[in-house]
Amino acid sequence: MKKLHIFMLKSFIGPFVATFFISMFVLIMQFLWRMIDEIVGKGLEFTVIAELLIYVATTLVPMALPLAVLLSSIMTFGSLGENYELIALKSAGISLYRIMKPLIILIICLTVFAFVFSNNILPVANLKFYSLLYDIRKQKPEMSFKEGIFTNDLEGYSIKIDKINKETGMMYNMLIYEHKDGSGNYDVTKADSGMMISDAKSNLMELVLYNGHSYTDEGMKNPGSRKTFPFRRLKFDKETVLIELPGTDLKRSDEDGFRSYSMMLNLKQLSHSIDSARAALKVRKAGDTKKLLANNYQRSKSPSPQRDSILADQSRGKFSDPDSLFTAFDIEEQRRAVDNALQYAREVKQRNQDDLHYYVAQQENVIKSQLEWHRKFTLSFACFIFFFIGAPLGAIIRKGGLGMPVVVSVLLFIIYYIISMMGERSAREAVISPAAGMWISAFILLPLGIILTYKSVTDSEMMNTEAYTRVFKKLIAFIKKKKNAKS
Repeated sequence: MKKLHIFMLKSFIGPFVATFFISMFVLIMQFLWRMIDEIVGKGLEFTVIAELLIYVATTLVPMALPLAVLLSSIMTFGSLGENYELIALKSAGISLYRIMKPLIILIICLTVFAFVFSNNILPVANLKFYSLLYDIRKQKPEMSFKEGIFTNDLEGYSIKIDKINKETGMMYNMLIYEHKDGSGNYDVTKADSGMMISDAKSNLMELVLYNGHSYTDEGMKNPGSRKTFPFRRLKFDKETVLIELPGTDLKRSDEDGFRSYSMMLNLKQLSHSIDSARAALKVRKAGDTKKLLANNYQRSKSPSPQRDSILADQSRGKFSDPDSLFTAFDIEEQRRAVDNALQYAREVKQRNQDDLHYYVAQQENVIKSQLEWHRKFTLSFACFIFFFIGAPLGAIIRKGGLGMPVVVSVLLFIIYYIISMMGERSAREAVISPAAGMWISAFILLPLGIILTYKSVTDSEMMNTEAYTRVFKKLIAFIKKKKNAKS
């Protein structure tokens, strides 16, 4: 390997690794900002949160890679231009293509890795992440009492406390509704004060109540057992209520329930899912069409005039009033016939609506699978495109570090992301095909990368910032000259 190749690889790999982890950090922080309300306050162990963040980081790799390639390529060639190393290499007779050659090979390898990652690792990471997130969302929040508000975190109890002394832990004016059996609030307890005692090793909580009354409606407690029921009232100076606390351990769901979603499938599985859905749609449409014809057009058991020559001769040239049979009925028979016709029309309408909903749902599933199929290629291909945009842009900017390169790369990535989201949304709404929706951002940015790279390799004036400065100065001088001529 030539020294030039080693030099370029070292110049690129350092910024790439740094920008990749910076991109991952920003994307993870964005996730936490959106999902923090669903994670905190549920008593999750540190290992569960760490596992969730690992899965999040894995699912964000395909998005962080293109951003890191764009940012690092701008930084690398911007630093070379800023230190006049790029000019020195060109003056030595080395073309920009030869300078970029080792990085092009590296980017091709990175693009292949991104595709393999999206096809083999990302579906598993999505499965783990969404199943764990589903379990976290189902997890009940930690039990906590708030002043003046009913707390329903304890199963079978509703507790309201007017005032809590945070220093002593004493609670005042307590109202407790018990409805364990789901038959209403048959047991009500009021106390002037109380204390909560809990043990970390036990799942039971003691509520020690002072100076209160307990009311029990036996009719609500045992409904249907007798016609008259006693109403029990108990006064106490001190009473202890044992309440079972909800389990803090996270209950994990079976991952097999999530495997059918398109995000959890690889290319082979997505292709099979698309073919199966299309075949099911075809069979369903054929069956519905056959059923519709059988119920509406082939119900008559009388011989057809077209098949019976005698009937054909008799019916030829005769005119029959379509309402003559209906008017021959009496009023009650006409009303019954109209009701039957309306009922049959409603049944046909409802059946057609159900079929339409089924077709739309199946078509949406096909579109989702097609979008995920193309996404595995577009995310990896974005690494390739962004390199050929970032490298010539770095030569234009001639600035290294994390200043101007960050601004330009973030702006370009936002444009790419917006175009991608617009295309994907249009494809989901069946405005355009899934292939066009997923590749539209690449179709728009690829010509830009080709033009910038070509102009950079041929040392066009487009890559010379002084040329733009001269044009701008000439434009200002022309405007001033026009103003002076008018005055």
